[in-house]
Amino acid sequence: MTPSPLSTDIDIASYIDHTLLKPDADEQQIRQLCAEAVEFGFAAVCVNPTWVPLAARLLDGAKPAVATVIGFPLGATLPDVKAYETTRAREEGAEEFDMVINIGALKSKDFRLVEQDIAGVVAAAQGLVVKVIIETALLTEEEKIQACLIARDAGADFVKTSTGFASKGATVEDVALMRRVVGEEMGVKASGGIRSAQDALAMIQAGATRIGASAGVKIVKEIENSARSA
Repeated sequence: MTPSPLSTDIDIASYIDHTLLKPDADEQQIRQLCAEAVEFGFAAVCVNPTWVPLAARLLDGAKPAVATVIGFPLGATLPDVKAYETTRAREEGAEEFDMVINIGALKSKDFRLVEQDIAGVVAAAQGLVVKVIIETALLTEEEKIQACLIARDAGADFVKTSTGFASKGATVEDVALMRRVVGEEMGVKASGGIRSAQDALAMIQAGATRIGASAGVKIVKEIENSARSA
């Protein structure tokens, strides 16, 4: 049986943060990541802070933004350290910051600390984009809702499902829940385990406005191939 075409009127590449956060990623891989981001028109590349200067040089004047991670992947870094990490990354050329919340503080119901933690990164970003990773795999539904509300109140631009380092990544149900909680005023980024065009389109249909994926090239090519065979 011939698979049905992937019907979409959206520019899916413009949703994708082309991501490489493996600890053993090397310079050549980062260069390839940036070249692919330009070629396919991805929204951003997402790299570890040590690679921000290189990515910023390679993408200078190009469409994709340079995104990096803060307090990654555990979120247990002290608030002032997360703020400093954000400042240094911004000075090196980062334009978007995907920070991990203090998960333990959230689960301890220390909501003031969680909000201060996020607000410190927002202040250090100086108006640039902040995405708050709530790590849905580790939270109850009530905690997911609370995390989204705190991120909104702290001035973040996005809530994001996952680091990709927990037991599971994004689910359609979590994306839909996050969208319902934050309404239309914030972005929702689905990340973790999104490996196919079907995965990505399902997340967008559920309310995601950004997709974090290391399989961005594969996703775009699947849609292009489907369109040619339709």
